[in-house]
Amino acid sequence: MRWLSSRMQRQDERDIRELLITLRAEHRALDMEIAALESQPYVDQLHVKRLKRKKLQLKDRITALEDQLLPDIIA
Repeated sequence: MRWLSSRMQRQDERDIRELLITLRAEHRALDMEIAALESQPYVDQLHVKRLKRKKLQLKDRITALEDQLLPDIIA
């Protein structure tokens, strides 16, 4: 049974790493979209603000997932 638990943990870790790749790509895409919008002479500030909020939520989710991958170290 111990090997099954270890195997499930490795699969969970792989799933988290794959999700991190996807979320980081989405975060970069939002960053580029925001930069493109802000470079235009007339900017819809509300749209930019919503994109920035979504980008921040993604960053928070990425950080939470990264924390799951790192072992707890008591200093």
